[in-house]
Amino acid sequence: RHRGAMDWQVLTRELSLYLESQVRVGLLGSGVGLSLVLGFGVAYACYYLSSIAKKPQLVASNDRFCRFLEEYCPVVTETYYPTIWCWEGRVQTLLRPFITSRPQVQYRNELIKTADGGQISLDWFDNNDSLYYPDASTRPTVLLLPGLTGTSKESYILHMIHQSKTLGYRCVVFNNRGTAGEELLTPRTYCAANTEDLEAVIHHIHSLHPSAPFTAAGVSMGGMLLLNYLGKTGRDTPLMAAAIFSAGWNVFESVESLEKPLNWLLFNYYLTTCLQSSISRHRQMLEKLFDMDLVMKARTVREFDKQFTSVMFGYPTIDDYYEDASPCRKLKSVGIPVLCLNSVDDVFSPGHAIPVETAKQNANIALVLTSYGGHIGFLEGIWPRKCTYMDRVFKQFVQAVFEHGNKIFNV
Repeated sequence: RHRGAMDWQVLTRELSLYLESQVRVGLLGSGVGLSLVLGFGVAYACYYLSSIAKKPQLVASNDRFCRFLEEYCPVVTETYYPTIWCWEGRVQTLLRPFITSRPQVQYRNELIKTADGGQISLDWFDNNDSLYYPDASTRPTVLLLPGLTGTSKESYILHMIHQSKTLGYRCVVFNNRGTAGEELLTPRTYCAANTEDLEAVIHHIHSLHPSAPFTAAGVSMGGMLLLNYLGKTGRDTPLMAAAIFSAGWNVFESVESLEKPLNWLLFNYYLTTCLQSSISRHRQMLEKLFDMDLVMKARTVREFDKQFTSVMFGYPTIDDYYEDASPCRKLKSVGIPVLCLNSVDDVFSPGHAIPVETAKQNANIALVLTSYGGHIGFLEGIWPRKCTYMDRVFKQFVQAVFEHGNKIFNV
């Protein structure tokens, strides 16, 4: 049976045993309280199974791609059972960084130079002990792109590497400029629209291992950046395929959602302070071009982007930047198979902004939309310390691409 169903059976059995052994006195001892508890439990179970636990919506215009996913990545067609006590999107988003484990990963760091005189930090997990692919020259490689202020230390990145390790693959984490402890050599950081650094990283990795199968996975802003790169390059990329998780499809809709009072309190203000913290260490370099006092006064992501990001990359207005950064505008041009996982209750990427109709116009695109899961949440199981639904989608898809990818090429 599906693991979620098994978890539900375990929970029900444990609850029954607990009630039998502990509920003996007072109101519960009379049987009235016990009936109320059991009645509530049954009602909640019915609500959960009928309204919360659902199969994701698979959106793909290409029947061949659909059949490929159904056969080799079946998790996208199975019922997703969110953690029963924290299925709501905001709760899942907030809890994942604290609940999920952090697998131990030993990286090899590499700094590469860029054409403008800057440097990029890459963290390699070489997996030299791979039993399935002992030859490093042909060992499949997965490029991982973290979120807005994320690095190779994020728990979701560590879990992706752990999944890749079991399959024998090599991983490379692309840390955006200035985020992983390295110095800024020029007054430039990064944004979701500018793909120059990503292009340099992909070219560098491919040049080192030209015979190795190569794919990529991007999370949140990393997914947006990867989509914008793929929309720009079409088929002209060494990547075989890509996986995208919790991408913000329309930046205008994302910032509007994050500026709602509760979302601002829970996410927007904190994310803005994280952005400010990520550049404060480079203040001496950045003060050459920016009024850093003004940048540090920002209280929303939109204000930060208006004073800093859009100015850095030469956009006339913040609207020009947000339009260029929105992957929904480039989806039609993607030329390789791409699987995109989103939850429709993600406040960072609201469900109504997911480009379902546009995705149907490109045979290379498959959207997997869950009803719950939040932003990089997708927690499942009673105590979701380890593997999430997102991790399982990642593992099955990259394995399907590397081992059976010929069945979806040139779709």
